[in-house]
Amino acid sequence: MPLRTESECPEGNPEGLKLLRDSLKKVQISTNSPTDASHVFVVFGASGDLARKKIYPTLWALYRDSLVPKGTQIFGYARSKLSVSQLREKCVGTVKAKEGEEDLLEQFWASNHYVAGSYDTQRDFELLNQEMVAAERGHANRLFYLALPPSVFKPVTSMLKAACMSPTGWTRVIVEKPFGKDSASSADLSDHLKKLFSEEQLYRIDHYLGKEMVQNLISLRFGNMIFGPTWNRDSIANVNITFKEPFGTKGRGGYFDEFGIIRDVMQNHLVQLFCLTAMEKPVSTSPDDIRDEKVKVLKAISSLTLPSCVLGQYCGDPDSEDPDARLGYLEDPTVPEGSSCPTFAAAVLKINNERWDGVPFMLKCGKALNERKAEVRIQYKDVPGDIFNGGTVRNELVIRVQPNESVYVKVMTKTPGMSFNLQETELD
Repeated sequence: MPLRTESECPEGNPEGLKLLRDSLKKVQISTNSPTDASHVFVVFGASGDLARKKIYPTLWALYRDSLVPKGTQIFGYARSKLSVSQLREKCVGTVKAKEGEEDLLEQFWASNHYVAGSYDTQRDFELLNQEMVAAERGHANRLFYLALPPSVFKPVTSMLKAACMSPTGWTRVIVEKPFGKDSASSADLSDHLKKLFSEEQLYRIDHYLGKEMVQNLISLRFGNMIFGPTWNRDSIANVNITFKEPFGTKGRGGYFDEFGIIRDVMQNHLVQLFCLTAMEKPVSTSPDDIRDEKVKVLKAISSLTLPSCVLGQYCGDPDSEDPDARLGYLEDPTVPEGSSCPTFAAAVLKINNERWDGVPFMLKCGKALNERKAEVRIQYKDVPGDIFNGGTVRNELVIRVQPNESVYVKVMTKTPGMSFNLQETELD
């Protein structure tokens, strides 16, 4: 059966989305905010896939549910010469109105603007600034979202600082991962941004941390007495953190080939899950305290060696009904010939501290695999002193991030009847 793309999939768990929307409406707006403030949201890279698939659908959902300040103006900026109507046409599969929302959608697109320009020419950014000024009133607050390849982060932020800072309100800059290509380029980007913006103006985003179940890891671990006493090397045999996608590069292999699965998924999404699973209890739930505990975990990891890693690259399935699945990675015309870029990676991390000494943390991620899944699977040790003649299997705690967010425990129970035979049961 052909796979559905993200844009064709229905909206996620409606009940969960309603809870999220209700919670956002309860967020307290600072009483110090001027009553005459205006807000501008600028999407750099507005013509790209990230903006089409994620940013504009999210902005529409926030607008539809009245979760953005009234009168917010949205500016798209990219090198492609587009009009707002052409941008809307690009987003027709992802920005959709349900029955009765058609007028709201028209109002949403009426609040959109588009400016075409380069990413390294100050004159183009001055033109963007003029367009923003024309749409603003009173205290002008500006938020810039960099939905861009990392290669242009430095010139874009330099131009922002030179030509687009708000003269009367706040300015905020959101930098989307990947944050550099290696340790040296990451440090270089950090030094560059530090010279331009204060820490309060800068937001480094790993969008995976916005998933409800990822945030729930802290609540599960530190808000429940049942888990604390066994969350250590005395009870846990191993931890598997898995990310699977059932599709390949879908014609975006040229972009993917610059980074590979390790930079794209493992060193950000999976490492964040790893830190939340392994860290000690923070002093509070403040971002700084959580970050401090994550850093302690990272410092305690032994350096990875090649025997602790497995890399792979997907091949096509000639028998698949899906035409995309019949193509291997190297058969994507946008992938450089003979590329050795990995599309699958597995690594074993070991933490040298009192809690986790000897417990392997296995991180696995890949494209074009057998299913869509992201989860943390904690496997406990065998029960000592077995009295069931080998009929037991290890308990597991599974925290499913996607799809169908859930938490369940696999335990042994007695089968119905007169015997003492065991069966594995899931408690969710």
